[in-house]
Amino acid sequence: MNVNPHPLVVRARRLAAGLLVPEAERVDQEGVPASHIEAVRRSGLLGVVAPVAYGGSGASPAVLRETTEILAGACCSTWFVQTQHHTPVQTLAKSGLPVRERLLGALSRGELLSGVAYAHLRSYPRVPVRVRRHSGGWRFDGTVPWYTGWGLNDVMLLAGLSDTGEVLFAFTEAREQPGLRASPPMRLAALTAARTVSLELDGLWLPEDAVALRTPYERWAPGDRARTLNASPAVFGVAEAALSLLDEEMGGPLRARLTDVRRRAYALADHPAPLERAGERLAVRAEAYEVLCRATTAAVVAGGGRTMALTSRAQRLAREGLFLLVQGQTTETRSAHLRALAWSPAGSGGGRG
Repeated sequence: MNVNPHPLVVRARRLAAGLLVPEAERVDQEGVPASHIEAVRRSGLLGVVAPVAYGGSGASPAVLRETTEILAGACCSTWFVQTQHHTPVQTLAKSGLPVRERLLGALSRGELLSGVAYAHLRSYPRVPVRVRRHSGGWRFDGTVPWYTGWGLNDVMLLAGLSDTGEVLFAFTEAREQPGLRASPPMRLAALTAARTVSLELDGLWLPEDAVALRTPYERWAPGDRARTLNASPAVFGVAEAALSLLDEEMGGPLRARLTDVRRRAYALADHPAPLERAGERLAVRAEAYEVLCRATTAAVVAGGGRTMALTSRAQRLAREGLFLLVQGQTTETRSAHLRALAWSPAGSGGGRG
Protein backbone atom coordinates (compact mmCIF):
# COMPACT_ATOMS: atom_id res chain seq x y z
CA MET A 1 0.00 0.00 0.00
CA ASN A 2 1.19 3.50 -0.84
CA VAL A 3 1.89 5.17 2.54
CA ASN A 4 2.20 8.65 1.05
CA PRO A 5 -0.25 8.70 -1.86
CA HIS A 6 -0.16 11.35 -4.54
CA PRO A 7 -2.60 14.24 -3.89
CA LEU A 8 -4.61 13.28 -6.98
CA VAL A 9 -5.01 9.75 -5.64
CA VAL A 10 -6.33 11.19 -2.38
CA ARG A 11 -8.77 13.39 -4.31
CA ALA A 12 -9.89 10.46 -6.45
CA ARG A 13 -10.64 8.40 -3.34
CA ARG A 14 -12.61 11.25 -1.79
CA LEU A 15 -14.56 11.79 -4.99
CA ALA A 16 -15.30 8.07 -5.24
CA ALA A 17 -16.41 7.66 -1.62
CA GLY A 18 -18.34 10.91 -1.36
CA LEU A 19 -20.12 11.03 -4.73
CA LEU A 20 -19.42 8.35 -7.31
CA VAL A 21 -20.10 5.17 -5.33
CA PRO A 22 -23.27 6.42 -3.58
CA GLU A 23 -24.73 7.63 -6.90
CA ALA A 24 -23.46 4.86 -9.20
CA GLU A 25 -26.65 2.81 -9.53
CA ARG A 26 -28.76 5.91 -10.18
CA VAL A 27 -26.24 7.19 -12.74
CA ASP A 28 -26.22 3.77 -14.42
CA GLN A 29 -29.95 4.13 -15.07
CA GLU A 30 -30.29 7.88 -15.63
CA GLY A 31 -27.00 8.96 -17.21
CA VAL A 32 -23.84 10.74 -16.13
CA PRO A 33 -24.96 14.18 -14.92
CA ALA A 34 -23.09 17.38 -15.68
CA SER A 35 -22.57 17.77 -11.92
CA HIS A 36 -20.40 14.63 -11.89
CA ILE A 37 -18.22 16.05 -14.64
CA GLU A 38 -18.00 19.34 -12.75
CA ALA A 39 -16.79 17.44 -9.68
CA VAL A 40 -14.12 15.72 -11.77
CA ARG A 41 -13.06 19.10 -13.17
CA ARG A 42 -12.71 20.58 -9.67
CA SER A 43 -10.66 17.61 -8.51
CA GLY A 44 -7.88 18.32 -11.01
CA LEU A 45 -8.07 14.76 -12.36
CA LEU A 46 -8.57 15.94 -15.94
CA GLY A 47 -5.01 17.25 -15.82
CA VAL A 48 -3.39 14.21 -14.22
CA VAL A 49 -0.94 13.66 -17.10
CA ALA A 50 -1.04 17.20 -18.51
CA PRO A 51 2.14 19.32 -18.52
CA VAL A 52 2.71 21.37 -15.37
CA ALA A 53 3.57 24.40 -17.50
CA TYR A 54 0.02 24.39 -18.85
CA GLY A 55 -1.73 23.92 -15.50
CA GLY A 56 -1.68 20.12 -15.29
CA SER A 57 -0.09 17.84 -12.71
CA GLY A 58 2.41 16.02 -14.93
CA ALA A 59 1.89 12.92 -12.81
CA SER A 60 3.51 9.57 -13.50
CA PRO A 61 1.83 6.69 -15.36
CA ALA A 62 1.52 4.94 -11.98
CA VAL A 63 -0.63 7.79 -10.65
CA LEU A 64 -2.82 7.70 -13.75
CA ARG A 65 -3.25 3.95 -13.31
CA GLU A 66 -4.22 4.27 -9.66
CA THR A 67 -6.73 7.06 -10.25
CA THR A 68 -8.16 5.05 -13.15
CA GLU A 69 -8.70 2.05 -10.89
CA ILE A 70 -10.42 4.20 -8.28
CA LEU A 71 -12.76 5.99 -10.67
CA ALA A 72 -13.62 2.93 -12.76
CA GLY A 73 -14.36 0.87 -9.68
CA ALA A 74 -16.56 3.62 -8.27
CA CYS A 75 -18.62 4.53 -11.37
CA CYS A 76 -17.43 3.11 -14.65
CA SER A 77 -19.67 5.40 -16.71
CA THR A 78 -18.24 8.57 -15.19
CA TRP A 79 -14.73 7.18 -15.55
CA PHE A 80 -15.31 6.37 -19.21
CA VAL A 81 -16.51 9.88 -20.05
CA GLN A 82 -13.55 11.56 -18.38
CA THR A 83 -10.92 9.09 -19.61
CA GLN A 84 -11.58 10.21 -23.20
CA HIS A 85 -10.03 13.54 -22.20
CA HIS A 86 -6.51 12.22 -21.65
CA THR A 87 -5.80 11.29 -25.28
CA PRO A 88 -6.47 14.83 -26.57
CA VAL A 89 -4.27 16.23 -23.78
CA GLN A 90 -1.43 13.85 -24.57
CA THR A 91 -1.79 14.50 -28.31
CA LEU A 92 -1.53 18.27 -27.79
CA ALA A 93 1.38 17.89 -25.38
CA LYS A 94 3.37 16.25 -28.21
CA SER A 95 2.13 18.58 -30.94
CA GLY A 96 4.13 21.45 -32.36
CA LEU A 97 1.13 22.93 -34.19
CA PRO A 98 -0.67 26.19 -33.30
CA VAL A 99 -3.70 24.46 -31.75
CA ARG A 100 -1.50 23.42 -28.84
CA GLU A 101 -1.27 26.96 -27.49
CA ARG A 102 -4.97 27.56 -28.07
CA LEU A 103 -6.32 24.51 -26.24
CA LEU A 104 -3.73 22.73 -24.10
CA GLY A 105 -3.98 25.10 -21.13
CA ALA A 106 -7.79 24.98 -20.98
CA LEU A 107 -7.78 21.19 -21.28
CA SER A 108 -4.99 20.74 -18.72
CA ARG A 109 -6.80 22.91 -16.16
CA GLY A 110 -10.13 21.19 -16.78
CA GLU A 111 -11.77 24.33 -18.12
CA LEU A 112 -12.74 22.34 -21.21
CA LEU A 113 -13.64 18.65 -21.45
CA SER A 114 -12.66 16.85 -24.63
CA GLY A 115 -13.98 13.70 -26.21
CA VAL A 116 -12.16 11.69 -28.83
CA ALA A 117 -13.18 9.98 -32.06
CA TYR A 118 -10.35 7.89 -33.47
CA ALA A 119 -10.93 4.18 -32.70
CA HIS A 120 -12.27 3.74 -36.25
CA LEU A 121 -8.68 4.11 -37.48
CA ARG A 122 -8.14 0.59 -36.17
CA SER A 123 -10.38 -0.68 -39.00
CA TYR A 124 -7.59 -0.01 -41.53
CA PRO A 125 -7.40 -0.78 -44.43
CA ARG A 126 -11.12 -0.05 -44.25
CA VAL A 127 -11.57 3.73 -43.92
CA PRO A 128 -14.77 4.74 -42.07
CA VAL A 129 -13.75 8.43 -42.01
CA ARG A 130 -11.97 10.05 -44.94
CA VAL A 131 -10.30 13.45 -44.86
CA ARG A 132 -9.09 15.58 -47.76
CA ARG A 133 -7.86 19.08 -48.46
CA HIS A 134 -10.64 21.58 -49.07
CA SER A 135 -10.77 25.39 -49.20
CA GLY A 136 -7.64 25.95 -47.16
CA GLY A 137 -8.67 23.43 -44.50
CA TRP A 138 -9.83 19.84 -44.26
CA ARG A 139 -13.09 18.09 -45.15
CA PHE A 140 -14.25 15.02 -43.17
CA ASP A 141 -16.71 12.46 -44.57
CA GLY A 142 -17.89 9.13 -43.18
CA THR A 143 -19.18 7.61 -39.96
CA VAL A 144 -17.73 7.56 -36.46
CA PRO A 145 -19.34 4.40 -34.99
CA TRP A 146 -18.79 5.34 -31.34
CA TYR A 147 -18.44 8.71 -29.66
CA THR A 148 -18.74 8.94 -25.87
CA GLY A 149 -19.73 11.96 -23.78
CA TRP A 150 -22.09 13.63 -26.24
CA GLY A 151 -23.77 16.52 -24.47
CA LEU A 152 -21.06 16.61 -21.80
CA ASN A 153 -17.93 17.32 -23.84
CA ASP A 154 -17.00 20.83 -24.93
CA VAL A 155 -14.70 19.81 -27.77
CA MET A 156 -13.70 16.64 -29.58
CA LEU A 157 -10.52 15.37 -31.20
CA LEU A 158 -11.60 13.86 -34.52
CA ALA A 159 -9.44 11.61 -36.70
CA GLY A 160 -9.61 10.64 -40.33
CA LEU A 161 -7.42 9.06 -43.01
CA SER A 162 -6.42 10.79 -46.23
CA ASP A 163 -6.21 9.23 -49.69
CA THR A 164 -2.41 9.33 -49.33
CA GLY A 165 -2.49 7.21 -46.17
CA GLU A 166 -1.95 10.07 -43.75
CA VAL A 167 -3.68 10.14 -40.35
CA LEU A 168 -5.02 13.55 -39.40
CA PHE A 169 -6.35 14.57 -35.95
CA ALA A 170 -8.17 17.89 -35.55
CA PHE A 171 -10.30 19.60 -32.90
CA THR A 172 -13.85 20.85 -33.28
CA GLU A 173 -16.71 21.76 -30.98
CA ALA A 174 -18.62 18.73 -29.68
CA ARG A 175 -22.01 19.76 -31.04
CA GLU A 176 -24.09 19.37 -34.16
CA GLN A 177 -22.94 21.72 -36.90
CA PRO A 178 -22.88 21.82 -40.69
CA GLY A 179 -21.46 18.49 -41.80
CA LEU A 180 -21.74 16.81 -38.38
CA ARG A 181 -24.87 15.04 -37.12
CA ALA A 182 -25.19 12.83 -34.04
CA SER A 183 -27.45 9.80 -33.65
CA PRO A 184 -29.78 9.50 -30.67
CA PRO A 185 -27.90 8.20 -27.61
CA MET A 186 -27.34 4.45 -27.86
CA ARG A 187 -29.03 2.06 -25.45
CA LEU A 188 -26.36 -0.45 -24.49
CA ALA A 189 -26.10 -3.44 -22.15
CA ALA A 190 -23.63 -1.43 -20.08
CA LEU A 191 -22.54 2.21 -19.87
CA THR A 192 -25.61 3.64 -21.60
CA ALA A 193 -25.05 6.35 -19.00
CA ALA A 194 -21.85 7.48 -20.77
CA ARG A 195 -23.92 9.10 -23.55
CA THR A 196 -22.49 7.29 -26.56
CA VAL A 197 -23.65 8.21 -30.07
CA SER A 198 -22.51 7.66 -33.63
CA LEU A 199 -21.51 10.64 -35.75
CA GLU A 200 -22.34 11.17 -39.41
CA LEU A 201 -19.82 13.36 -41.19
CA ASP A 202 -20.92 14.85 -44.49
CA GLY A 203 -18.54 17.57 -45.51
CA LEU A 204 -17.51 18.72 -42.03
CA TRP A 205 -14.93 21.43 -42.68
CA LEU A 206 -12.21 22.24 -40.18
CA PRO A 207 -9.55 24.93 -40.60
CA GLU A 208 -5.84 24.23 -40.78
CA ASP A 209 -5.29 25.70 -37.32
CA ALA A 210 -7.56 23.01 -35.80
CA VAL A 211 -5.09 20.26 -36.75
CA ALA A 212 -3.17 18.66 -33.86
CA LEU A 213 -1.44 15.79 -35.67
CA ARG A 214 -0.58 14.76 -39.22
CA THR A 215 1.47 11.64 -39.78
CA PRO A 216 1.58 8.55 -42.03
CA TYR A 217 -0.65 5.72 -40.79
CA GLU A 218 2.37 3.42 -40.64
CA ARG A 219 4.05 5.79 -38.18
CA TRP A 220 0.94 6.23 -36.00
CA ALA A 221 -0.20 2.61 -35.82
CA PRO A 222 2.66 1.12 -33.72
CA GLY A 223 2.05 3.59 -30.90
CA ASP A 224 -1.65 2.80 -30.92
CA ARG A 225 -0.90 -0.93 -30.95
CA ALA A 226 1.31 -0.48 -27.87
CA ARG A 227 -1.61 1.09 -25.98
CA THR A 228 -3.90 -1.85 -26.70
CA LEU A 229 -1.51 -4.67 -25.79
CA ASN A 230 -1.62 -4.03 -22.04
CA ALA A 231 -4.36 -4.70 -19.52
CA SER A 232 -6.43 -1.61 -18.71
CA PRO A 233 -6.26 -0.39 -15.10
CA ALA A 234 -10.06 -0.08 -15.27
CA VAL A 235 -10.23 -3.90 -15.32
CA PHE A 236 -8.48 -4.05 -11.96
CA GLY A 237 -10.66 -1.28 -10.54
CA VAL A 238 -13.95 -2.99 -11.41
CA ALA A 239 -12.61 -6.37 -10.25
CA GLU A 240 -11.54 -4.84 -6.92
CA ALA A 241 -14.98 -3.29 -6.47
CA ALA A 242 -16.62 -6.67 -7.09
CA LEU A 243 -14.30 -8.39 -4.60
CA SER A 244 -15.31 -5.87 -1.95
CA LEU A 245 -18.77 -7.47 -2.03
CA LEU A 246 -17.39 -10.91 -1.06
CA ASP A 247 -16.35 -12.33 2.27
CA GLU A 248 -12.72 -13.21 2.89
CA GLU A 249 -13.21 -16.93 2.29
CA MET A 250 -14.35 -16.35 -1.27
CA GLY A 251 -12.68 -13.04 -1.99
CA GLY A 252 -9.25 -13.81 -0.54
CA PRO A 253 -7.98 -16.23 -3.24
CA LEU A 254 -9.36 -14.06 -6.04
CA ARG A 255 -7.79 -10.96 -4.52
CA ALA A 256 -4.42 -12.72 -4.37
CA ARG A 257 -4.71 -13.58 -8.06
CA LEU A 258 -5.77 -10.04 -8.88
CA THR A 259 -2.76 -8.62 -7.03
CA ASP A 260 -0.41 -10.95 -8.88
CA VAL A 261 -1.86 -10.20 -12.33
CA ARG A 262 -1.87 -6.46 -11.64
CA ARG A 263 1.79 -6.55 -10.59
CA ARG A 264 2.83 -8.34 -13.78
CA ALA A 265 0.63 -6.16 -16.00
CA TYR A 266 2.06 -2.92 -14.65
CA ALA A 267 5.63 -4.22 -14.85
CA LEU A 268 5.05 -4.86 -18.55
CA ALA A 269 3.38 -1.46 -18.98
CA ASP A 270 6.50 0.19 -17.52
CA HIS A 271 8.88 -1.74 -19.79
CA PRO A 272 10.91 0.79 -21.81
CA ALA A 273 10.21 -0.97 -25.12
CA PRO A 274 6.40 -0.89 -25.42
CA LEU A 275 6.16 -3.33 -28.33
CA GLU A 276 8.48 -5.98 -26.91
CA ARG A 277 7.09 -9.10 -25.21
CA ALA A 278 3.80 -8.64 -27.06
CA GLY A 279 2.75 -12.26 -26.52
CA GLU A 280 3.30 -11.97 -22.78
CA ARG A 281 1.38 -8.69 -22.66
CA LEU A 282 -1.59 -10.23 -24.45
CA ALA A 283 -1.53 -13.28 -22.18
CA VAL A 284 -1.53 -11.13 -19.05
CA ARG A 285 -4.30 -8.99 -20.51
CA ALA A 286 -6.42 -12.11 -21.05
CA GLU A 287 -5.64 -13.32 -17.54
CA ALA A 288 -6.76 -9.97 -16.12
CA TYR A 289 -10.08 -10.42 -17.93
CA GLU A 290 -10.43 -13.89 -16.47
CA VAL A 291 -10.00 -12.60 -12.93
CA LEU A 292 -12.45 -9.77 -13.67
CA CYS A 293 -15.10 -12.20 -14.90
CA ARG A 294 -14.61 -14.50 -11.91
CA ALA A 295 -14.82 -11.59 -9.47
CA THR A 296 -17.96 -10.07 -10.96
CA THR A 297 -19.62 -13.48 -11.36
CA ALA A 298 -18.82 -14.35 -7.75
CA ALA A 299 -20.37 -11.06 -6.60
CA VAL A 300 -23.58 -11.87 -8.46
CA VAL A 301 -23.71 -15.43 -7.13
CA ALA A 302 -23.07 -14.25 -3.58
CA GLY A 303 -25.86 -11.69 -3.87
CA GLY A 304 -28.43 -14.21 -5.03
CA GLY A 305 -31.70 -13.31 -6.69
CA ARG A 306 -31.66 -9.72 -5.50
CA THR A 307 -28.77 -9.02 -7.87
CA MET A 308 -31.27 -9.16 -10.75
CA ALA A 309 -32.66 -5.81 -9.61
CA LEU A 310 -31.28 -2.86 -11.52
CA THR A 311 -30.41 -1.29 -8.18
CA SER A 312 -27.87 -4.07 -7.51
CA ARG A 313 -24.24 -3.00 -7.38
CA ALA A 314 -23.06 -6.54 -8.21
CA GLN A 315 -25.14 -6.66 -11.37
CA ARG A 316 -23.93 -3.24 -12.48
CA LEU A 317 -20.31 -4.29 -11.97
CA ALA A 318 -20.91 -7.50 -13.93
CA ARG A 319 -22.31 -5.53 -16.86
CA GLU A 320 -19.43 -3.07 -16.67
CA GLY A 321 -17.09 -6.05 -16.74
CA LEU A 322 -18.69 -7.17 -20.01
CA PHE A 323 -18.07 -3.74 -21.45
CA LEU A 324 -14.40 -3.83 -20.48
CA LEU A 325 -14.00 -7.15 -22.33
CA VAL A 326 -14.46 -5.29 -25.63
CA GLN A 327 -13.33 -1.74 -24.78
CA GLY A 328 -10.23 -0.84 -26.81
CA GLN A 329 -10.41 -4.18 -28.62
CA THR A 330 -8.44 -4.79 -31.81
CA THR A 331 -8.27 -7.80 -34.11
CA GLU A 332 -5.03 -8.81 -32.39
CA THR A 333 -6.35 -8.54 -28.84
CA ARG A 334 -9.62 -10.27 -29.75
CA SER A 335 -7.78 -13.23 -31.27
CA ALA A 336 -5.46 -13.55 -28.27
CA HIS A 337 -8.37 -13.40 -25.84
CA LEU A 338 -10.35 -16.03 -27.75
CA ARG A 339 -7.33 -18.33 -27.84
CA ALA A 340 -6.95 -17.95 -24.08
CA LEU A 341 -10.62 -18.78 -23.56
CA ALA A 342 -10.40 -21.82 -25.84
CA TRP A 343 -7.21 -23.32 -24.43
CA SER A 344 -7.19 -22.42 -20.72
CA PRO A 345 -8.98 -24.95 -18.52
CA ALA A 346 -11.18 -23.36 -15.85
CA GLY A 347 -9.11 -22.30 -12.87
CA SER A 348 -5.79 -22.81 -14.63
CA GLY A 349 -4.66 -19.21 -14.33
CA GLY A 350 -5.42 -18.02 -17.84
CA GLY A 351 -2.43 -17.07 -19.95
CA ARG A 352 0.24 -18.27 -17.53
CA GLY A 353 0.21 -21.85 -18.73
